[in-house]
Amino acid sequence: MPVAAAAVALAGIRSRTARAGTGLSGTDLHGRTAVVTGAGSGIGRSLALLLARRGALVHVADVDAGRAEAVTRQIVEAGARAVAHTVDVCDAAAVDALAEQVVGAGGVDLLFNNAGIGHAGAVADTPLSDWQRLIDVNLMGVVHGIHAFVPRLLAQGRPAHIVNTASVAGLLPVPGMVPYSTTKAAVIGLSEALDAELRPHRIRVSALCPGVIATDIVRTSTMRGAWQERQAGATELYATRGTSPDVVARAALDAVTHGQVVVPTPRHQVLPPWLLMRLYPPLARAVNATFVNRVRSVTAGATGDAPGAGAQSVVKR
Repeated sequence: MPVAAAAVALAGIRSRTARAGTGLSGTDLHGRTAVVTGAGSGIGRSLALLLARRGALVHVADVDAGRAEAVTRQIVEAGARAVAHTVDVCDAAAVDALAEQVVGAGGVDLLFNNAGIGHAGAVADTPLSDWQRLIDVNLMGVVHGIHAFVPRLLAQGRPAHIVNTASVAGLLPVPGMVPYSTTKAAVIGLSEALDAELRPHRIRVSALCPGVIATDIVRTSTMRGAWQERQAGATELYATRGTSPDVVARAALDAVTHGQVVVPTPRHQVLPPWLLMRLYPPLARAVNATFVNRVRSVTAGATGDAPGAGAQSVVKR
């Protein structure tokens, strides 16, 4: 690749990952209020706990009431502040009611649209209902959060930051995860455009792009066809080799401080392949395909790679 083209690509990376913030600090959050969806487990739980430790009042929202209450109880018992909410992000009216309640009680400084579900399987094995479910949760769940909170954040007239959880699968082509990747790529594009629109109003937007993280998302994902046979192996891979969700939470709050728009995390895992994709896409696709094939081999179950019938249940993070 010509040096000039490489320089342009690197400049694009920098412009997407390091822009001026709003003045909000992700380190000292005393006096701040945060809302986290999908906060009952995984990345959302880590976000809620870290926000509380750093001084924020945290509104812990999750579709599972028991999980939301458990995280809230853990925060309160540690001497911090939290309120539990049972919210299905697919329900626009419920998300709007959450926004009305929280903003009406004193405003919101940080919004984390984090709720999401996983999916793997060839497109030919994926029914339309899977596509719709993924769009409803992973994309429309974020849209509902934005629709409900952004007008209220603008009316507050003060700095705020929105973090939308996407994925490395939205940055790179991942065979076998096309529907999931579609929703996460949409979240990244939405976040970049919304940041450009809201930045003059001192409201920033980030797309959090985690790689392989040790959460429950693989175990609770829908797996179709041959991928269903690999679910146990993939779950073990994420549990034993995945990065802690606490690392992702810290990266999210660093993004608030520094005004990052696209947030690859952990950087050592996500940034190199993304950078390669920007600099030299053909090589990146070849490398990524090799990696995916390796994962398939590692996670293959004892029953082999023959397509399975049916799928596991879908559960939100």
